[in-house]
Amino acid sequence: MLEATLAQLEGLVAELLQQNQTLTASCQQLEQQLQQAREENDALQMAALEQEEQQGATLARLQALVQRAGASSAA
Repeated sequence: MLEATLAQLEGLVAELLQQNQTLTASCQQLEQQLQQAREENDALQMAALEQEEQQGATLARLQALVQRAGASSAA
């Protein structure tokens, strides 16, 4: 009986070690994916800020053109 219990326990320990190894590999893969997602997010945020700056500059130029056009038509 003790031998059977020990054998069963050894089997369970081996199964748990295998599951732990599988989970560790999955965790590492998820950490890599998370890092990639963070890097992509940072790049997208930078691109959005640059685009916002460009749009602001374009808006300022358009407003200046409208003012000049309005001033020249008033004169």
